Amino acid sequence: MLEDEELLQLRHQLEDLRVEHRDLDHAITVLLEAPYVDQLRLGRMKKRKLALKDSIARIESKLIPDLNA
Repeated sequence: MLEDEELLQLRHQLEDLRVEHRDLDHAITVLLEAPYVDQLRLGRMKKRKLALKDSIARIESKLIPDLNA
């Protein structure tokens, strides 16, 4: 079981990742609206966004109590 301090730290980290994910999503939308799209930059941004999504899911699974316990 996670300690209170560790839970608090994970929640803060989760919120930071969600903000970065949301900001990146907005930046990708803006980039796609431009007349010229830098495909390399777009690819890197999408890859980072996916990595953030994976990190968010990992932390969320740590925060959810194990129902089999």
